[in-house]
Amino acid sequence: MRDVLLIALFAFLGAAAAGLLGALALRVLRHRSVLVSLTVVAVVSVAAMLAGTLAVARAMFLSSHDLTVVTTVCAMAAVVSLATALLLGRWVVARSNALTVAARSFGEGGSFAAPGGGSTAELSALGRELAATSEKLARSRERERALDASRRELVAWISHDLRTPLAGLRAMAEALEDGVAEDPPRYFRQIRTEVDRLNSMVGDLFELSRIHAGALPLSPSRMSVYDLVGDALAGAGPLAREHGVRLVGDAVAEVPVEVDGKEMTRVLGNLLVNAIRHTPADGTVAVAARRGTGGEDGEGDTVVLTVTDGCGGIPEDDLARVFDTGWRGSRARTPPAGAGLGLAIVRGIVEAHAGRAAVRNVPGGCRFEVVLPAAR
Repeated sequence: MRDVLLIALFAFLGAAAAGLLGALALRVLRHRSVLVSLTVVAVVSVAAMLAGTLAVARAMFLSSHDLTVVTTVCAMAAVVSLATALLLGRWVVARSNALTVAARSFGEGGSFAAPGGGSTAELSALGRELAATSEKLARSRERERALDASRRELVAWISHDLRTPLAGLRAMAEALEDGVAEDPPRYFRQIRTEVDRLNSMVGDLFELSRIHAGALPLSPSRMSVYDLVGDALAGAGPLAREHGVRLVGDAVAEVPVEVDGKEMTRVLGNLLVNAIRHTPADGTVAVAARRGTGGEDGEGDTVVLTVTDGCGGIPEDDLARVFDTGWRGSRARTPPAGAGLGLAIVRGIVEAHAGRAAVRNVPGGCRFEVVLPAAR
């Protein structure tokens, strides 16, 4: 037993010496190619075996013939190990270089395509992650282009909508100043109306800028959807009577949600105002609320609010753009339609509440849906 322990000790000391030298070499060459590192590892493995063998051979006083045989065996193992390490290293380096070239084109604004051929599991995983990141960036660039186009369209429409009332305000102010206004009180009422409309547009722009900047302050509290809908219907009642539109809110369940009451009231108000303005006289705008079944956890984890109008429907090509900033459709270029920010604000507020907004056509009109997480 003592002889075995001595052999193990001498073998360990010889191998440890080779291992320390190999570790030092790896540290010095740590910034070099993986091919160099693999070669060093192969050399260290064979050198550790040879050093341990030689240390044991000297301690045991082996004959020169036996020592030559052992050395020859270690030398052959070293040749095979080095050849294998070189082949493996060249293959890994080639795959790494191909991945580098693909990533370079990805970084220059193009799309990433993983290089063909086999690769190690780590390089394959890296290629898949880069491909997934490329898809995300492509979608982000597409959204950025769409946002940029909508911003340009919004600036054009806002400029148009501001120029008209400002010109009217200037004309009325000049008429009052020159004393040629036949009915000054009517002019004052008209000025007040135009100023209120301009103030509303500026408020919408400010709200939308906070949404886009992610700076919309929310103070969520638990409340009933029934109360939210009731407040929104009361606020939209005068406008509905002015347009001769009936408001219906009978199918509203008392489902609890945790939302910012002020912002969510604005969402419902914008949807109702939009529905009333596009519904002909004697038409109906219906509001409903129910517990949804579209979540990942099963039934009852969402609340679905719907506003259905009688606008006659939205062209299929325009459905995807309804919530875009500044979109007002081909028939909404008249001033009462506003700046086209109401529905964009709706989507921004709903998404800030971890919900989603959608629209689809129904017989005789369209239905706007707001899906919110139900209160736990």
